[in-house]
Amino acid sequence: MVAADWPGVDPEWSREIDVASTSAADEPGAVRRWHLLDNGAQLSRRGLTPAGTLLCVHGNPTWSYLWRTLLAAGSDPAHPWRVVAVDQLDMGFSERTGTFRRLADRINDLGDLTAALGLDGPVVTVGHDWGGVISLGWAVAHPQQLAGVVLTNTAVHQPSGAHIPPALRLALHPAVHRWGTTTSDAFLRVTHSLAHPPLAAEVRSAFMAPYRGADRRTGVGNFVADIPADASHPSFPALSRVAEGVRGLRVPALMLWGPRDPIFSDRYLKDLIGRLPHAKVHRFEGAGHLVAEDRDIAAPVFEWLAERGQDSGHGLQRTDAPTGGPTLEHAAEPLEPLENGTGVPGTGVPPLWAPLTALAAGPAAGDTAVAEMAADGSVARSLSWRELEQNVAALAAGLQEAGVGHCSRVSLMVPPGVDLTVVLYACLRLGAVVIVADAGLGTRGLSRAVNGATPDFLIGIDKALAAASVLGWSGRRISVRDLPAARRRLLRVETSLAALGRRGASPSPELLCHETAPVPDAPAAVLFTSGSTGPAKGVLYTHRQLAAMRDTVAATLGIRPGSRLVAGFAPFALLGPALGAVSVTPAMDVTLPRTLTARALADAAAAIDATVIFASPAALRNVLATQGNLSRAGHETLGRVELLLSAGAPVPEPLLAEVQRLLPRASLHTPYGMTEALPVTDISLEQIRAAEADAADGTVAGAGNGVCVGWPVHDARVAVIPLATDGTTPGNDPVTDAGVTGEILVSAPHVKEAYDRLWLTQRESVRTAGWHRTGDVGHLDAAGRLWVEGRLAHVVTAPDTAVTPVGAEQAIERLDDVGLAAVVGVGPSGTQAVVAVVETVPPARRAGPAAPQLAGRVRDAARQAGISVSAVLAVPSQPTDIRHNAKIDRTRLSRWASKVLAGGRPGTP
Repeated sequence: MVAADWPGVDPEWSREIDVASTSAADEPGAVRRWHLLDNGAQLSRRGLTPAGTLLCVHGNPTWSYLWRTLLAAGSDPAHPWRVVAVDQLDMGFSERTGTFRRLADRINDLGDLTAALGLDGPVVTVGHDWGGVISLGWAVAHPQQLAGVVLTNTAVHQPSGAHIPPALRLALHPAVHRWGTTTSDAFLRVTHSLAHPPLAAEVRSAFMAPYRGADRRTGVGNFVADIPADASHPSFPALSRVAEGVRGLRVPALMLWGPRDPIFSDRYLKDLIGRLPHAKVHRFEGAGHLVAEDRDIAAPVFEWLAERGQDSGHGLQRTDAPTGGPTLEHAAEPLEPLENGTGVPGTGVPPLWAPLTALAAGPAAGDTAVAEMAADGSVARSLSWRELEQNVAALAAGLQEAGVGHCSRVSLMVPPGVDLTVVLYACLRLGAVVIVADAGLGTRGLSRAVNGATPDFLIGIDKALAAASVLGWSGRRISVRDLPAARRRLLRVETSLAALGRRGASPSPELLCHETAPVPDAPAAVLFTSGSTGPAKGVLYTHRQLAAMRDTVAATLGIRPGSRLVAGFAPFALLGPALGAVSVTPAMDVTLPRTLTARALADAAAAIDATVIFASPAALRNVLATQGNLSRAGHETLGRVELLLSAGAPVPEPLLAEVQRLLPRASLHTPYGMTEALPVTDISLEQIRAAEADAADGTVAGAGNGVCVGWPVHDARVAVIPLATDGTTPGNDPVTDAGVTGEILVSAPHVKEAYDRLWLTQRESVRTAGWHRTGDVGHLDAAGRLWVEGRLAHVVTAPDTAVTPVGAEQAIERLDDVGLAAVVGVGPSGTQAVVAVVETVPPARRAGPAAPQLAGRVRDAARQAGISVSAVLAVPSQPTDIRHNAKIDRTRLSRWASKVLAGGRPGTP
C-alpha cells in the first residue's frame, strides 16, 4: 500500500486504525483494522478548525479513493472540513476479515469506527452505491450527531414487483457470480467502464490497487451476494428499516446524480426524493454511475455546505420542514376548497382555469371554446365552453379514480387540440403536476426529458405509448383513445382518457371529484426548454406563476374573453382557454412549425373568425411561401385578423413586412421571452421600424446592434450584468445604462420557480438576488428598449474583445444572396477567429469555403456592423433547433467550421 501512487491523494491522509468490533459477524472481543483517508491530522497541523466532518462511504467495488476531491476541498483553509473517507471491512485496504458481512453488520461496523474516532458531530454523511445505504443506516442510528446527508447514485428501496437492474441480476447469477466478482476482476473492470469520460489509466490503476488477486476480492463478491433482491433475502429487513428511517430525517440533504447509470436509474432517485422531499437535487446530464469521477462534485458539495451557513462553524441548520420555496421535490401544501370557482380564499389568485369556468356558466356557454382542424380544412372536433367544462370535470373525476392526485407527475404526450386541452385542465384541477415535453425535442431529447422527470403517469397517443415501451419511459400508461385488448396489453396500457371520461361523467357518489384547487404556490407544471443550447431543461411553474403568465399576456397583448385565437404554437394553444379565448389548432405538425401552410392557417382562422394568430417565424416563412395556394376567401379571412404574434426566434423586419401585406389589418407584434419567462418584452412592427430609424440616424443612445425586442411587459423589469472582454459576466450588479452590453436579467411575477432537479443550474440562474439570469446577451437603449445580441454561450472571444453575433448576422442577411447567417468563434477562448457561416440563395451545392466574391461582400457587411470576419463559409442550409426550426445551432456550426478551417472534409454541419 503506497499512497504516493494514488493520483490526487495526499499521502498524509492515509492512515489505519484498530477498532473493537461489536458486529454479530465477529466473535466477542474481535478487533478489526480499518484503512481511512482522513485529513483531520493535516488540518490540526495547520491550525485549522474544521466546521464539521464529512463521513464518506464508498460502494462496491470502489474504495475511499472515490472521495479524494472532497478531501482536497476540505483541506482548503478557506472552508476547512474534516473528511473521513473509509475503506469498509473486506474492501479497499482495510482488513480482510474472512467473514460474510451483511448490511446490518456494515452499518454496525461504521458505528464502531465513528465511536473509535470520537466523531460527535456535526457529521454530514456522504454515500455512493451500497455505501449510500450504509451511510443512511448510520445517519438514522445517530440523529444527535447527524447534520446533513449527501447522496450520489444509490438506492434504499426496490419497488414491489420490479426487477433489480439487469447488470446486478447477471452478477448474482450462480453461473457468473463467483467468477465475475471474485475469481476474475471482471466486476471491477465493468464498473470502471461506466465512467463518462473514461477513467485515465493511472486513476483506473488506483481503483484496482486494493483488489489485485482473488483473495483480495472476497468482499466484492460478498457485497454483491448481499443485495436484497426481494423480501426473502436476509438483508431485506435491514434495508427496509433504513428506507423507512430515512423518512424521519430532518436535516439538510443534497443529491448529486448521474442519469446514465444502468444500475441506479432515475426511478431510485425518485424514490429517494419521496423520502427526503426537502433535498436539493442536481442531475448531471451525461454523467453515469461513477458521478464523482464524471463530474466535479466537490464544488457543489461545499457550495451547499456554505449555503447552509456551515463555513461559520456554527453547525448545520436542521430542517424540520421543507425550506427555500416549493420545488417538485417538496411536499406541497394540501388542497384548499374553492370559493365559487374564483380562487383560494384569502390569496386573491384566481386559478388558471377561472375564465373557462366563468364562460361555461355565462351567456357564452354554448359558443365554441376549443377546436381542431382536419387536413381537408374542415373542423375535426370542437367543444363549447359548457362542454369543455363538463369534459374537464368528468375527466378529473376519472383520473382521480385512477390514482392521479395532488402532486402526481403526469407526462402529457398528446398533440395540441381538444384532448390535450381537456386533460391539461383536468390534471391542474386535481393538483397534479403536468409535464410537457414535446416531440420537437427529438427522440433522444424527449427520452432524456421524460426519464429525468420520472412521471407517475404517462398519457399519450398510440405513437407516444409505443415509444414509451421501446425506450422504457416510466409511468403508468393511459391512452387517449380506447385500444383493442391486444394492443393495450402490448403497450401495457391500463385505461384510456375516453374510458375515464365516461366513468367520471356518471360517477357513483364515492367517485365524485371534490371541488378543490391547489394552493397558489404548489407546483403546477414542468415545461421543457427547446434544448437549442444544450440538453433541454425542465422548468417548474407554480399555479401562482401560471396565473401571472395568463394575466401578463392579457394585460400586454389584450387577449381577453371574446378573442378568437389560431394557435400555431403549442404553449398558446394551452393558454387560450385560460385567457377565455376561443382557440383552434390548425392542421399542421406543431413539432415542426414550418409545416404550417397559408391554406391551413386561413382554414383555421375561418373556422372561428379569428382575431389573433400566434405563429413562429419558421411557420410564417412557410405561410408566405405557400400563399399562392390561397383562395380569395382565404385572403379575405386573413385580412380580418387584428393581431399577429410571432416568437421563438428573432423575427426580421423584412419578414414582418411581407406578413403585413398578407394580414393588412393586423397589428404585428414580436414578444420576446423564453420557457422560463413568457413574455418578457413586446414590440410592434411600427415600433421596430422606429427603433431601426433611431439606430440609423444615431438620435437615441444605444439603439442598434441586435434585434430590438421592445419594452418590458406588464409587471416585468429588465436589466443587464455587463459583459467582460473574455465573454463572461463576472459582476453581480444589474445596470440599466444605455448601450451597456451584458447578460439580460428579468424580474416578473411570472418568472419560473426553479429548474426541475437542477439545483446548480437554478442556483446560477438566481445568483443575482431578485433576478433571473436568462443566458441571453443584449443591451438597453436610451428609450428603454431592449436589444438582443445573442446567447452568452455563443459570444465569440476574439483577442481583447467579446463579439456578440446577432448584429453582424443581421447585416449579412441583408445581402440578396444570403438567407440565414451565423457568426461563430473558432479556436481557443480569448484568441478566437470570427467566422461567418452563410446559407446562400439559391442553396449552395455543397458546404465549404464561400466563393471569393460572396466572401468579400459578407466581410464588408459585417464590417459595417463593427465586426471583422476572418473567414466565410457557405452551407446549403443552416442547422436549426427542432422545436422552432429557426434558432441556428451556432455551437454545432463552430465545431464544423473548426474542422473545415483545419483542412478537414467539409461534410454537412
